[in-house]
Amino acid sequence: MGGLGAAVIGTGFGCRVQVPALRAAGFEVLALVGRDADRTARRAERLGIERALTTVDEALAEGDVTAVTIATPPSTHAPLAIAAARAGKHVVCEKPFALTTGEATRMLRAAEDAGIVHLVGHEFRWATDRATAGRAIAEGRIGEPRLATFVGASPLVADPEMVMPPWWFDETAGGGWLGASGSHAVDQVRVWLGEFASVSADLAIVSARSGVADDTFSVRFRLRSGVVGILQQTGGAWGARADMTRVAGSTGTLRVHRGSVLVADRDGEHELPVPDDLALPVLPESDDPRHRFTHLELGPYTRLCEALRTGIETGFPSSAVPVPTFADGVAGMRVLDAIRESAAHGGEVVHLAH
Repeated sequence: MGGLGAAVIGTGFGCRVQVPALRAAGFEVLALVGRDADRTARRAERLGIERALTTVDEALAEGDVTAVTIATPPSTHAPLAIAAARAGKHVVCEKPFALTTGEATRMLRAAEDAGIVHLVGHEFRWATDRATAGRAIAEGRIGEPRLATFVGASPLVADPEMVMPPWWFDETAGGGWLGASGSHAVDQVRVWLGEFASVSADLAIVSARSGVADDTFSVRFRLRSGVVGILQQTGGAWGARADMTRVAGSTGTLRVHRGSVLVADRDGEHELPVPDDLALPVLPESDDPRHRFTHLELGPYTRLCEALRTGIETGFPSSAVPVPTFADGVAGMRVLDAIRESAAHGGEVVHLAH
């Protein structure tokens, strides 16, 4: 495969996941863009990237850069993605996609006007458990889905002394657990079960913090299909991580347990094998403690970057799972905005327009 040139904007997640994923997908990473010149130069040298830049305009002016990936605070996503689109660069933008639905819509419009490939960083669509479960539901393995439960508790930000990027707890910068993790959860519901019709929600702070963006969300939802469910997560719970993912249908129930997908029906419960076309590439693991989630992210993100490459080379991305585009970014932001609106009004039901 001939290398397509890419520039990575952001020296955190961008260096840790986007750079190796792009390379595994056949891109040549030509430039790294960061705000701090010295840090950007050090990280570019460590990763073997020739150009360490401090402005996005420099990267967009590079004629051999075909695509850019954006891994910066959410408040910067809209101007960066719109500038990249107008420069004719194909784009992968991280989540949370934008600050508001209005911003997200402008990003989509700019990408469509420019005729570029535009993807949003919902790489977990390719995680084997999510992809296998989504296919099983689509194939009717549990009949008509009727009830969904997505509950998770994590200690990631339970300790107030835990060092996190500043935007994580800054509501004005797009911070909060709803955006950081809830955006993935909302995308999971949409891919498996369809679009949201209404939500009733609460945002909270469980950890010993105050005056910051949420670290917990609780959402009761109804989908257009009639499925009702609960979506609840916290990043502020001490102790072992715990998750429950379950979808009950008219003829069976699907659940995800420790990365395995199981279906129960009148004949008992059995584990579903991962289809060959949903298997992830085997990639090297890092022993760097800062990379504690890389083993979960890199395989799926490589598939996302492969979809980007296919989209550039053939004009339309093809994949074993639905490819997340800026249109999905807009749809997800509509749900996040509705959740925030409901929470701001004491959990009142907010209906989403079709």
